[in-house]
Amino acid sequence: MAVQASTSASAPAPTPAPLVVNAEYYKEIERARRYLRALISSKNCAPMMLRLAFHDAGTYDALTKTGGPNGSIRNPQELNHSANRGLETAVDLCEKVKRKHPCITYADLYQLAGVVAVEVTGGPTIHFVPGRQDSLSSPKEGLLPDANKGADHLRSVFNRMGLEDKDIVALSGAHTLGGAHKQVSGFDGKWTEEPWKFDNSYFKELLKSSTKFPTPSNPPTGYSQQKPSSSAAGEDSTGRRLFIFSTDQALIKDPKFLEYVMLYEQDEEAFFRDYAASHKKLSELGFVPPTWTSRVITAVKNSSTMAKTAAGVAFATTAIAITFYYRQRSQREEE
Repeated sequence: MAVQASTSASAPAPTPAPLVVNAEYYKEIERARRYLRALISSKNCAPMMLRLAFHDAGTYDALTKTGGPNGSIRNPQELNHSANRGLETAVDLCEKVKRKHPCITYADLYQLAGVVAVEVTGGPTIHFVPGRQDSLSSPKEGLLPDANKGADHLRSVFNRMGLEDKDIVALSGAHTLGGAHKQVSGFDGKWTEEPWKFDNSYFKELLKSSTKFPTPSNPPTGYSQQKPSSSAAGEDSTGRRLFIFSTDQALIKDPKFLEYVMLYEQDEEAFFRDYAASHKKLSELGFVPPTWTSRVITAVKNSSTMAKTAAGVAFATTAIAITFYYRQRSQREEE
């Protein structure tokens, strides 16, 4: 039906098979979704899974129609790109899901993992459409955002994908989850007080950053951090530092970006709405779902609803029959 599972993250299937998205494939997606919920919750790996989904999709080039959410990040060549350092663990965790649900493509699996990561941490529901085809061709290095750069760079990267200012700011809000780790990026810290909760606190911290994140005299390139004297000035209750990258600072230095930052800081519902839309766009870059895919999804959902309705009717009928039986029996005993 689809790509066969590889034996490990470093040895992908040699030749992708044609993908058929039918009712059974969609049901398998739902089974994998349930497995991912349990896996991500138990391993506390939501930030990592979201990063995996972003990095697989973020190589898309709208002009050449190359890259994008096609599962190629599992290829050793691409996984070894400096921007993907540390994602080996996420790829390996996804292999556990792939072994249980081998018919699902890696491309669908990685994007589904990102969707679930947002949802299990309290974020918005993101409509997921399956049907992405796997690719064994990896893009060149350097297509993902560079944390050391500013607004022009962000626009260059995201505009190349076909995304706009609102998408850039909304997707940056995913920094509400997780943080940076010294062994991975050379940086250490987190963006928010609660890095396992998806909310709009990233934007709240950004708007405090002019006073709570004063730039040290000799900061690392692309990094703004200073350990303040109190928890109210840039560190959490455990004393661990909060921080921002140059790309984060760009969101409050650029007037157009700042408009969205201020909106999302004040209105979490607006952030969730725009984030869900932008995440869906990112996860479908270069992907055109077959016209019949939506009909398959609708049919499966309808059949599930009908089954639940039928079960409800049967239960109600049984309850009425039992009630009638005991009433008749009670009347006979009284006589």
